[in-house]
Amino acid sequence: MINRPNFLFIITDQHRADHLGCYGNPVLQTPNIDRIAAGGTRWDRFYVANPICMPNRASIMTGRMCSIHGARHNGIPLSKDHTTFVELLRDAGYNTGLVGKSHLQSFTGLPATNRFEAQDGLTTPSAHLRDAYKNNRHSSEYDLEVAPNWHTRLADRLKGDFYGFDHVEVVADHGDQASGDYLLWARAQTPDFDTLTGPANALPDNRIDAPQAWRTAVPEELYSTSWIADRSEAWLTQQAGRDAPFFLQMSFPDPHHPFTPPGRYWDMYDPADITLPASFGRGDLPPIKAMKEAMKNGTDPRDNQNPFAVTEDEARAIIALTYGMITMIDDAIGRVVTRLETLGLADNTVIIFTSDHGDYMGDHGLMLKLLLHYQGIIRVPFIWNDPAAPVQGNVDPGLGSSIDISATILARAGIQPFNGIQGRDLLSTPPPNAIIIEEDSQRTMTGFDRPQRVRTVVTETHRMSLREGEDWNELYDLKRDPDELTNLYDAPEAVDVRHCVTETMLRRIIELQDRAPLPAYRA
Repeated sequence: MINRPNFLFIITDQHRADHLGCYGNPVLQTPNIDRIAAGGTRWDRFYVANPICMPNRASIMTGRMCSIHGARHNGIPLSKDHTTFVELLRDAGYNTGLVGKSHLQSFTGLPATNRFEAQDGLTTPSAHLRDAYKNNRHSSEYDLEVAPNWHTRLADRLKGDFYGFDHVEVVADHGDQASGDYLLWARAQTPDFDTLTGPANALPDNRIDAPQAWRTAVPEELYSTSWIADRSEAWLTQQAGRDAPFFLQMSFPDPHHPFTPPGRYWDMYDPADITLPASFGRGDLPPIKAMKEAMKNGTDPRDNQNPFAVTEDEARAIIALTYGMITMIDDAIGRVVTRLETLGLADNTVIIFTSDHGDYMGDHGLMLKLLLHYQGIIRVPFIWNDPAAPVQGNVDPGLGSSIDISATILARAGIQPFNGIQGRDLLSTPPPNAIIIEEDSQRTMTGFDRPQRVRTVVTETHRMSLREGEDWNELYDLKRDPDELTNLYDAPEAVDVRHCVTETMLRRIIELQDRAPLPAYRA
């Protein structure tokens, strides 16, 4: 029987790979994460299964693609009919805890943009027959993370575990707008806490003028990043001396927008010191041109989740603020790792670090995410530090995916995965020749006249993205054109390459077709 290690699984939100010191960022200070990487392995080419929060988090939990588990975009919860790797850990005797962001269910409670519409002249099916799935995840058990209804702790509203987690203390939303269990705690500490949050209550600061950026009045000690560190330390303290191993997911809602690092982290980085991406202001794809035109005309909404174009000054300011949020997270991680050491747990705890997706952060002059699968969006950090198998700053160049995280953790824990898991053990199996990335949108974005469906393949040398309903696609040579500036999809000299990449994509998609459930009988 394998010695069962503990796991500290750290995940951030909207955090691209090159926004860490250990991934080559010369400005950003992340000494604690860098130290974890220095004693372990970081994957240089690790990609998301989907570049959106809920779908990719569901893929991490299940080790399966979004087209299989069904949480295709935000607003579709992960079905409780789907097995998670945390449930297998719990089943094998692990104590399981989640502190921070979950986002396996919806936050907003707003009506969906895609709904069943009755058609004139046709008989409308009964309500329970209007979807291909009779259990269509619309029941109250899938409304547990709706922020406006979060009046009591999530743990007090549960019957049993939460997707395998026995202990849950959850944050919804982002920046100083964070809610959930965290907000209940913050209001208990400071009854007038709501007078500290949001742009209307922001502290004056004339140096920063950028969309979704304000100097929050929330002090550092009441900010969600600090709360997550506090509660993680408390839970780990409870594990000391227990016989059972533990799995703790410590999940930060930053550095996702809005850009509101508190206290000293607000002006820790000077926008003047920020170097813009090499692709800034370049790119002629239809949505890029549309976003630039909308910025010029002042018609682009810049206060929601949709991507938008930015000026150079806005990009530098937002990147500087994002760096502040990341350094605050790094400081919090340092606190928790120190607590592991103080408790005598560090020598048997595997530390894992990743993010759910990236952000344009100025790539091609854009901000946020959605629909254009540039490297800043789809490539995220992945770090594995195992004290039982120490290495010094190892870098794995192979292709890895979010769906691989669950299989790797289960293998290290000595637990056989369930039938239908699609990820691989990153530590003992060879990398695939291609990674598939899926994205479906629920609403129309600037530059499009319909919701989009995009499928991307990343190989050792190329990235190709195909989209439904458009007359343009993308193909880039990542070796010669790492900034993805020259679209080769329609280039005559790239026809053979396109055909080869297309076949690779198709074969990989076939490989990722579902192998669950198991048959009941032999034919």
